[in-house]
Amino acid sequence: MSSPKLQLNQDTSEPPVPPSSILPPMGAPLTPPVVPVTPTATPSLTPNITPAAPTPVSPVTVSRSSPDQVEGEGSDEYIQIGVSDPQKIGDGMSSYMAYKVTTKTNVSYFRKKHWSVMRRFSDFLGLHRKLNEKHLHSGRVIPPAPEKSAIGTTKIKLGSDKNADSGSSDFIERRRAALERYMNRTSAHSTLRADPDFREFIELDAELPRATATSALSSAGVLRLFNRVGETVNKMTFKMDESDQWFEEKTQQIESLDAQLRKLQGSMEGLVNYRRDLALSTAAFAKATAVLSSVEEHSSLSRALHQLSESTERTHTIHHAQADADFYVLSENTKDYIHLIAAVKDVFHERVKTFQTWQHSQITLAKKREAKAKAELAGRMDKVQQAQEEVSEWEGKVERSQEEFERISKAIKKEMEQFDVMRVKDFRDMIIKYLEDLMTSQQQIIKVWETFIPEAKAIS
Repeated sequence: MSSPKLQLNQDTSEPPVPPSSILPPMGAPLTPPVVPVTPTATPSLTPNITPAAPTPVSPVTVSRSSPDQVEGEGSDEYIQIGVSDPQKIGDGMSSYMAYKVTTKTNVSYFRKKHWSVMRRFSDFLGLHRKLNEKHLHSGRVIPPAPEKSAIGTTKIKLGSDKNADSGSSDFIERRRAALERYMNRTSAHSTLRADPDFREFIELDAELPRATATSALSSAGVLRLFNRVGETVNKMTFKMDESDQWFEEKTQQIESLDAQLRKLQGSMEGLVNYRRDLALSTAAFAKATAVLSSVEEHSSLSRALHQLSESTERTHTIHHAQADADFYVLSENTKDYIHLIAAVKDVFHERVKTFQTWQHSQITLAKKREAKAKAELAGRMDKVQQAQEEVSEWEGKVERSQEEFERISKAIKKEMEQFDVMRVKDFRDMIIKYLEDLMTSQQQIIKVWETFIPEAKAIS
């Protein structure tokens, strides 16, 4: 039997975004969470140049003025969530990291306006799993939680607070920043923000039940792995007979966007590594000139070499701070969007699964009607009544499946409207923040060398 065609009304109020539109244009400002970066200075050569302070995090606002208006526009309500103060609780492999989750809001259904709770990393993963189970099948895009890292976690568990190396500190800071971005993305969604599990997570001033199913080595984790393999096979083997042009074009755009973001991420990682290598080379040059100035007998040349060493050390600090800014402003936010694109793909696949259910119901209904017709022709009235009941049952299932398919299609279109607007705003803010940091660092470098020029000219 041929597959049923999709009969959805096209939404022509706004043309779809073309697949070639990979990076968004400049839009209205929205400041994503930015991690403050403190440059590491050499004790013997303290720089006088202070890197630009990071832009403070803007609260996520809530819109109620129009159902078509994206959350965050033209509203006096807001919700802002900060994740801070990572603390190691316990010792050895039984230890874990806990974070302070601070919420500031004036949304009416929250009991307080400002409060804080402590949550462990597995609590965040447990919250994401609950939201995913409840809202993914409804066509909601669930922001992805930070991924687990067995290497990083083990390093923290086996290390001590007193001799924690820079690698562990960087890992903890990256995870803290990722958790903060995840919480603010989730709270920006009106449905997810009002979910009882989300409200309990940010409001309950007590330990949450242990989310053991989040462990990668647990039975639930192994089951999730097998489910993901099955879902991947299903995505590869089942080709949906799409009749809605909007979904066809949007799917192509999402695939193209994912591919281009991954290329951009690779280029950004190369930029960050290059900037850090530049900082290390500049520091080595500063040390070499410092040694040379100490053995130089000519007084004015020795003084100039010493000043060159200090100026180069200052530029090293600026390069190091800019490398951190490149990482947190560009690389990490782009990586977040790659994961967010994966969440969008999951929602689209839920629609495909709903279509499969509808198609299966159609096929089964046809078989039941055929069985009823055969019973009537054979004169087996005892079977006709039973066949009629089965036909009525599957007619109801077909109707419900079609309604579910149309409902999830409509919900996805609404989700993608908000996703596209927020994507433009986030990328605009990311680019502006990067350019502002870059201009500031370049101005600081110019100031350093302008200060050194008189010393060089004074050599006689």
